[in-house]
Amino acid sequence: MEIIADPTIPDPTIKEAGRGLCVLIVDDEPHVRVYLRMLIRKLGVETTWEVGSGEDAIELYRLHQPDVVLLDVNLPFVPGTEVLRRLLEIDPEAAVIVVTSDQSGDTIREVRGLGAMGYVLKQLPPTQMKEVLADALAQVEPRSRPESK
Repeated sequence: MEIIADPTIPDPTIKEAGRGLCVLIVDDEPHVRVYLRMLIRKLGVETTWEVGSGEDAIELYRLHQPDVVLLDVNLPFVPGTEVLRRLLEIDPEAAVIVVTSDQSGDTIREVRGLGAMGYVLKQLPPTQMKEVLADALAQVEPRSRPESK
């Protein structure tokens, strides 16, 4: 018997890909932060933080230690590559996914060489972006956090 996937039937694994994860979104464009938040919420992510600068990203990372960081490369003042470098100095196990419109092969090689978990282009159609982010988030285990009192 042959089983064929029906694209009209939602894939429950995609909906659960981010379940339990805390995600930091770093992009200087507010509409991009909103777009990414909407996408990852559809993937089950419930806790997000959003910042528009590299300095704020580093400060928030130290404070909350999110499970995943979605990081733009083109940030004002502190470039995303420098933010990536600093995050990995703070936490060598940081799961950082670069989400940017920069398609340069040099940039892709640089962020991969620095230790980014992945690289996603903002230009992807929403359905494809959601699938790529679902695949990436599914590879990350939520960190254990102290219980709130």
